[in-house]
Amino acid sequence: MNGLTDAQKALLRTKFFPYWLDHADAPTPEPSLKGSTQCDLLIVGAGFTGLWAAVQAKENNPERDVVLIEAQCVAIGASGRPAAILSTSVMHGLDNAQRLFPDDMDELERLGKENLDGFRETIERYKIDCDIEWGGELTVAIGEDGLADIKKEYKLYKRYGHDAYLLNKDQVQSEVNSPLFSGGLWSKSRSGTVHPGKLAWGLKRVAKELGVRIYEYTPLCDTRALNPGVKVETPEGLIRARKVLLATNAFAISGSKIRKRVAAIRDRIVVTEPLTDEQLASIGWKHRQGIYDTRTQLNYMRLTADNRILFGGRLGYFYENDTDPKADKTADNFVPLVENFYKTFPGLRGINFSHAWSGPIGLTTRMAVHFQRYHNGDMIYAGGYSGFGVTATRFGSRVGLDILDGKNTPESKLGFASTLPGYIPPEPFRWIGAKITMYALDTVDAKGGWRHLWIRLVEKMGFPITQKELG
Repeated sequence: MNGLTDAQKALLRTKFFPYWLDHADAPTPEPSLKGSTQCDLLIVGAGFTGLWAAVQAKENNPERDVVLIEAQCVAIGASGRPAAILSTSVMHGLDNAQRLFPDDMDELERLGKENLDGFRETIERYKIDCDIEWGGELTVAIGEDGLADIKKEYKLYKRYGHDAYLLNKDQVQSEVNSPLFSGGLWSKSRSGTVHPGKLAWGLKRVAKELGVRIYEYTPLCDTRALNPGVKVETPEGLIRARKVLLATNAFAISGSKIRKRVAAIRDRIVVTEPLTDEQLASIGWKHRQGIYDTRTQLNYMRLTADNRILFGGRLGYFYENDTDPKADKTADNFVPLVENFYKTFPGLRGINFSHAWSGPIGLTTRMAVHFQRYHNGDMIYAGGYSGFGVTATRFGSRVGLDILDGKNTPESKLGFASTLPGYIPPEPFRWIGAKITMYALDTVDAKGGWRHLWIRLVEKMGFPITQKELG
């Protein structure tokens, strides 16, 4: 123990696995597919996009034969790894939506609020127990420089009818006591937090009750057009489907063109041991908001139902879009995050961290859902979420199903549904660029210089990397 920093000591007993999935309520996986079958709709991927698609497809047409396959087990990918802060945004935040689709803002905002209301109604109707709390969403300014950011965002929130409030330094610290917070923007309605593992398991239960056939540990190996329909091969099975929805997000099919537009950037998270009553009282947080800050390499934080603090936001990238790198399951990669935690909550210095993990976000130049078409439109990819995905996946899956079924809905005509994000350079340029960018983000606030220029260059290429990364 001699010579170890406080952050290193705090990670000595840490389990490098998602806290959300380390739970006694995790359901038994479904059997894998063996043999041949056919269906009206095949969904590939049992994260939130796939689960929401399965539920909504059966709700819209109970007679539709729906099959869902998953390479491992439900929610083991990005859907079991986020902070799970809920938002009405379907385009990775108001700033990002304004950047990408200024002419569609009114409609996107209406659709986002409608989606969040449907999200809540589904959970209540099917009695999904997922520790959901509606404390709101709080953006906190770090130092005086961050005040301009939240004031700009506040104007957007008020313009589009959000129940949002600006907080001065005393007000924000009365909500959450941190010496770093100099102001805040509290969006009180239609936002909060949820247990993503329990939500995914609940959606799985609902899908099965509606008649969806689910096969876990059944990875997709190959697809071929049948004109019409698609033939899908798995290790021990064969599926003939009229339509296929690829709900794989960052877990792109090897060799597909998805990788040309989607990069699997990893976002890291740590979770403390449960706080004592005295520790929780020392920081306040009575309204239990989900929180983002305005640092260049931002941090986000929330409370769990048993009063642990989840703290995340340090990015990483591994060569060839590796979505499960062993090198990211070691303490060294999480020490900087713990150090930032102690700066944010100095009164909690010395608290230990029970869990730490990283998860792949599907980064694109859009940072929001898009759709790619294959096999004459009989197969659609819906993905590219890199923030607010817990709620946005419900919307993305619904629109993806509409496109797949040829429905002429107003939202399927909007720019986000009819255009594609830009190309991302291939390896090794992707890895080199990512490494320089991650280093610049980690050090720009302390050292400045060329890092500002590099970050501006990356953002001009289409990556708004200083905005909220994970929701």
